[in-house]
Amino acid sequence: MYQYDQHDQAMVQARVEQFRDQVQRRLDGKMTEDQFKPLRLQNGLYQQLHAYMLRVAVPYGTLSSRQMHALADIADKYDRGYGHFTTRQNIQYNWIKLEETPDLLADLAKVEMHAIQTSGNCIRNISSDQYAGAAADEVVDPRPYAELLRQWSTFHPEFAFLPRKFKIAVIASEQDRAAMRLHDIGINIVKNEAGELGAAFYVGGGMGRTPMIAPCIREFVPLDQLVTYAESVLRVYNRHGRRDNKYKARIKILVHETGAEEFTRQVEEEFAHLLDQGVEPPLAELDRIRSFFQQPEFATGLSEKADRSDPEFALWIDRNCSPHKVPGYVSAAISLKPVGGIPGDASAEQMHLMADIAKEYSFDECRVTHAQNVILPHVEIGKLYEVWQKLEAAGLGTPNLDQVGDIIACPGLDYCSLANARSIPVAQKISERFDETGKGDVLGELKLKISGCINACGHHHAGHIGILGVDRKGTENYQLLLGGSEAEDVSLAKITGPGFDEAGIVNAVETVTDLYLAQRADGERFLDTYRRIGMEPFKEALYG
Repeated sequence: MYQYDQHDQAMVQARVEQFRDQVQRRLDGKMTEDQFKPLRLQNGLYQQLHAYMLRVAVPYGTLSSRQMHALADIADKYDRGYGHFTTRQNIQYNWIKLEETPDLLADLAKVEMHAIQTSGNCIRNISSDQYAGAAADEVVDPRPYAELLRQWSTFHPEFAFLPRKFKIAVIASEQDRAAMRLHDIGINIVKNEAGELGAAFYVGGGMGRTPMIAPCIREFVPLDQLVTYAESVLRVYNRHGRRDNKYKARIKILVHETGAEEFTRQVEEEFAHLLDQGVEPPLAELDRIRSFFQQPEFATGLSEKADRSDPEFALWIDRNCSPHKVPGYVSAAISLKPVGGIPGDASAEQMHLMADIAKEYSFDECRVTHAQNVILPHVEIGKLYEVWQKLEAAGLGTPNLDQVGDIIACPGLDYCSLANARSIPVAQKISERFDETGKGDVLGELKLKISGCINACGHHHAGHIGILGVDRKGTENYQLLLGGSEAEDVSLAKITGPGFDEAGIVNAVETVTDLYLAQRADGERFLDTYRRIGMEPFKEALYG
């Protein structure tokens, strides 16, 4: 994984001291909240319902054991003993004291971490495939290119105050595990017919109030022009994106209203201009970054079969382990979704354990996923049972990856000042219901996502089943959506009809899954059955 050089470290430490001065001036009353707000947002600090929340960047989701230990220590020292892993491969702390934030950021800087650009109208944390470097289907490890983009975008003076926040995802496989086409820019690294690597650019995706799927505006950009093309897109957006209406300020609105063809023409024109200017970093810089992402020293001649005599362990292998490009290894998912738990939350003790396991069993590396779980990317199959036993003892061994209990949920009205309804209790009750009935074991792949408001931090538009919390005359109400997907078969979910109260939405989810079980053909996921039979049978079951 990437390691800071003296310039990286000096930059982050300088930002900490700058913010320390800003916080002190706010505490001394020398700065109003209106003056302080844009400064704290640039450092990932939000003011939520009950306290400040700090969002810490985890670039492309990659963490070392040292960093995970530090995140656990921060949870104990500055929060209430836990952290919340998010859909942007970040971690959030929900109970932060303003006067302690400079010390917290200083502790992060000691382990090459920060909260820079995790908020505000700028280029946010670059996300990627959680299996990068391990996936058997990737054409190349996409993380060096994500890191190049991270370095280009951090403190970029031209893009510090964009019309609206901006999110980029980078993958390198046909299978999309990062919701790439639901980002402002989605980049898929591909090979052309000559075997050369390049980038397919998808621009104008996003969720929120107006969900859209990004169209491909260029199928192949040579990788030595990657940054230049990204800068061309940002320049067109910065020039024409709306600043008079925040609800119409995202690049997806610009692409939609301008038209993909005309938008592409403007980007290509800017691209030709920038190529003449020579803004692309030298290839030596990419080579320097790439050197930090060399493959670990994998063992050879390992067994490719695990002892499956323990049925609970065998189930965990089937659901939570993914193929690896190297024989004898798998990537193992640590579920942060125990039955009745808060999706994405991990205690300090659990974070310390994950760090220890990553160091001992996964070449000192783990990954945060956009589904709010943690991945051990490189685990020997012969040591899986030891890993599972340790996880199971700590409440981290739930075998539910991509199952109905693997729910994505935003913090909702329990924490967020923007939310209209609570997400966490709904997620807890759904996971408990399907555990009690045993139906979760027979449903197969079913991605359920919950948002507490239209901002869609829980990605409800992309759920096979999505739930959106709304305010209905002062009462929490939940809309049910069906048919979404964030994967390579990307689609946007549609609302079934009138909403439900908290108890009703749990029953509604069970109703639609019962219909699926009655209607599915051999091998069909919930999404496949929905696409085959359409919305009407589900509406009839729900509303009569």
